[in-house]
Amino acid sequence: MPITYDFQGRVALVTGAAQGIGRAITQGLLAAGAKVHVADINFEGLDAVTEMGAIPHHLDIGDRAACHTTVQQVASAHGRLDILVNGAGGSMGKARGPIENVSEADWHAIFDGNTNGAFWLAQACAPVMKKAGYGRIVNIASGAGLRPALNGNQAYCAAKHALVGMTKQLSFELGPFGITVNAVAPGIVLSGPWARHQWESYGPEGQKRIIESLHTRRVGQAEDIANATLFLASESSAWITSQILSADGGRS
Repeated sequence: MPITYDFQGRVALVTGAAQGIGRAITQGLLAAGAKVHVADINFEGLDAVTEMGAIPHHLDIGDRAACHTTVQQVASAHGRLDILVNGAGGSMGKARGPIENVSEADWHAIFDGNTNGAFWLAQACAPVMKKAGYGRIVNIASGAGLRPALNGNQAYCAAKHALVGMTKQLSFELGPFGITVNAVAPGIVLSGPWARHQWESYGPEGQKRIIESLHTRRVGQAEDIANATLFLASESSAWITSQILSADGGRS
């Protein structure tokens, strides 16, 4: 029997909802009754979840002022903002390669998309959640935030490690106000075009070795990460905070 959650009356903001994991999380929250606002730099990509009832926002999360404005818009519309899911991120289309080839622009772009934006949004949400005495912040990290990245992307690995550290620090700061801060660390999940491109780059032998390293003998799907996220956003996780939940089929 699938686990069901009741998010009736809750207001959520999910970033990176145009595809993959963010979209699956949005679908789960909507199905459980939440009022969900979604944000992505790919505004047209939000059409699928908008048709399901989500409220779209065009947002570049690397822009601190824009992050604060979006949070203010959500909070003003409902008088509250209960759940923040920082689902945006990824390699930002930046190819792996030796350290000598990493440009300053690529380094900063990956940190903006994976770490800085998550901080700006949490920063904006904190006063709203403190006032309510309630909040759930869930960051979508990565197995690459706990160990070296399989894709060899130095900036991505460093950014996700930073996100893990930020999760623990914000939990320490916000816990006394009734706000939990946790992260989900996905393993290999075929959640979008870039993830599939990366998977294909390993070739048949590389894919076989990876699958054999997984206890479940399968790669993940976006719904696997959404299920973990819904748990951490729910009432069932009220005394769970500062945790990094590895959803990786047993690879860790």
